[in-house]
Amino acid sequence: MSETVAKTEAVRDEAALLPPVDVVENASGITLYADLPGVPKEQLRLQIEADTLTIEGEVRLDMPEGMESTHAEVSLPRYRRAFTLSKELDTEKITAEFNQGVLKLTIPKVAHAQPKRVEIRVE
Repeated sequence: MSETVAKTEAVRDEAALLPPVDVVENASGITLYADLPGVPKEQLRLQIEADTLTIEGEVRLDMPEGMESTHAEVSLPRYRRAFTLSKELDTEKITAEFNQGVLKLTIPKVAHAQPKRVEIRVE
């Protein structure tokens, strides 16, 4: 691959919208909500590599046949956001739901990091 093509691909990889994200933590893990309007499920990608979670999505806003946009406020057609995950989180047990443009990821804590109730015996 030529250096020019590699630079162009790197710029394209960096040019992305940052989706707004809410992260809620409780004793059992975290829940992450990411707003990804205009992204169909088929264009949504989640990847975990080492301790990094990456969310990527391509915006698909179809225009009716014979029409074209004269003004677009969203100039970058993709979202990308990366997070460093704590070692306390169990990446093998992530669940993902995608509903009406909102991605919900639930990442539980590993068993040894979750609070335990200690039973008290009376003798």
